Amino acid sequence: MRRHHSQAGITLLGFLILLVLVGFFAFVIMRLFPVYTEYYNVVGAMKGVAAEPGIASRTPVEIREALDRRFNISYVSTPKGQNVRVTRQGMNYVLNVRYERRGPLMYNLEYVATFDHTEVLGGGGGAP
Repeated sequence: MRRHHSQAGITLLGFLILLVLVGFFAFVIMRLFPVYTEYYNVVGAMKGVAAEPGIASRTPVEIREALDRRFNISYVSTPKGQNVRVTRQGMNYVLNVRYERRGPLMYNLEYVATFDHTEVLGGGGGAP
């Protein structure tokens, strides 16, 4: 008696399609990784400013300068002065950074990433 062994696996065409899909998503991730890395540096700088002792007693100009120094240390270049807002809310200051980053993806396709983060200074912590 002969046994019938069935073969299992992926065909060459299936492998090529899989390779193209994995390559495309890897390319997109490589393009967007620096954008999100910079955003996490922005959030870290804002949390660092919020953690500074006596930050709630400083003026908005001094708070902006402290944030700008931390941006320089963290190599943050996208958010500019017009993207940073320092407002008074009760007894605390609220620091908000809202900015947009655009860049080429491939050929005539571009990406647009919008970021918005808020930290309460001298208060109970940050808001999402």
